[in-house]
Amino acid sequence: MDFVIGGLAGAGATIFTNPMDVVKTRMQLQGELRARTDATTRYRGIFHALYVIARADGALALQKGLAPAMVLGFTMNSVRLGMYHVAEVNGWTKNKNGDISIEKAIFWSSVSGVMSGVTGNPASVVKTRIQAAAHPSIAVGRQHRYKGMFDGIVTIYKTEGLRGFFAGVSATCTRLAIGSAAQLTTFSKAKEELLSHGFFTNTPLGLAFGASAVSGVVVALAICPFDVTTEYLLSRGYFEDAPLTLSFWASIVCGVIVVCIETPLDVANTRLYNQ
Repeated sequence: MDFVIGGLAGAGATIFTNPMDVVKTRMQLQGELRARTDATTRYRGIFHALYVIARADGALALQKGLAPAMVLGFTMNSVRLGMYHVAEVNGWTKNKNGDISIEKAIFWSSVSGVMSGVTGNPASVVKTRIQAAAHPSIAVGRQHRYKGMFDGIVTIYKTEGLRGFFAGVSATCTRLAIGSAAQLTTFSKAKEELLSHGFFTNTPLGLAFGASAVSGVVVALAICPFDVTTEYLLSRGYFEDAPLTLSFWASIVCGVIVVCIETPLDVANTRLYNQ
């Protein structure tokens, strides 16, 4: 039941977050490690991107890839939140005194993140490629003209085989391991600290919001470089025929290049200024 509840929560939230996900994907893909003078600026910011996408592709384009995004939200969050909750219930994240153990919480949240990355990667591939497809006047990155989620699944299987559904899986798992470790561990510890200091003792909802605010900031700072790397690999289909080991090292190298060659400010702003 924990797996189902976590999955449904993730899928439901996707309806509201998907427009921003479309914008994020487009903005992360423009420039793609090319020289600033060679890169064409399609999107100059969040609101400009929303306007340009709606004008060129129609307002409904802001919900591109919604179906695979909901599948992703369900598969990824059901595994990630479900596994971590099981660990919490069984006391695997606590020390002998019954308090949250940072080391144990990081371990179990990382494991749950990796497993969710593996199960959710096929949906991530389809979602990213559908969201990246745009009118030629605003297109960025490699364009995959799928008619929908099922057409994307069939096309990927025919042209790339099962391996195609796991493009960038190493980057995905690395990102989710770090993100989950930052988010779930911080969330658990923040709840414990807030309660120990007398905050939100009678308001569970306020406690959840307070702990979520803290964990949200931490996870955003932790996974940003890996988020950029993952979008590149999923959209462009790099290393489709490469062994898993090569894909792993390629994702690491790609992440290092993004962080070291481009400025931290560019990466932190999801390539907003990479023009």
